[in-house]
Amino acid sequence: MREELLPMLRGAADRTIELVESVPEEQFGLPTPCADYDVKELINHLEWVASLFESLAGGGGFLPPKDYTGDFAERVERMLAAWEKPESWEGVSEGMGLPKIVLAHMALTDLVGHGWDLARATGRDYEVAEETAARLLAFAKDMAPMGRQKGAFGDEVAVPDDASTLERFLGVIGRDPAWKP
Repeated sequence: MREELLPMLRGAADRTIELVESVPEEQFGLPTPCADYDVKELINHLEWVASLFESLAGGGGFLPPKDYTGDFAERVERMLAAWEKPESWEGVSEGMGLPKIVLAHMALTDLVGHGWDLARATGRDYEVAEETAARLLAFAKDMAPMGRQKGAFGDEVAVPDDASTLERFLGVIGRDPAWKP
């Protein structure tokens, strides 16, 4: 599982880093498909997500959110370094009480879901490999009830029958693939 998921995490991280680093400050106030966040708040959330999953992969606890610092790329690199250690994939996280493999999937879900949010909000494209989208769709379908209960996923959005795998994943987690600012 680790050998399959690590490249997916790397690919999503690289794409999302590229997006974050390309957003000019004048776009920070734009709305995003994630209604709780404007662009700056979404980037801040992504910074926190990277630090959180670094902590959890390393056996640490749940971290509280912090204010925006502009160091997303560095945080993601530390998170990926933590997941590269074989022991990061073993057992259950004390910080969240979930199997570590579930946490790795959650990190991938956040990188891709919020990467798509950021791309959509700023008028850019967001693509992932079909294999990654399929993995995310299967994971999201399994986790949807708990994800909605915990507030991590919104209500499912119906997508057209001919929707891509990425769009079906987005619909499951509560995103409208047709969202426009």
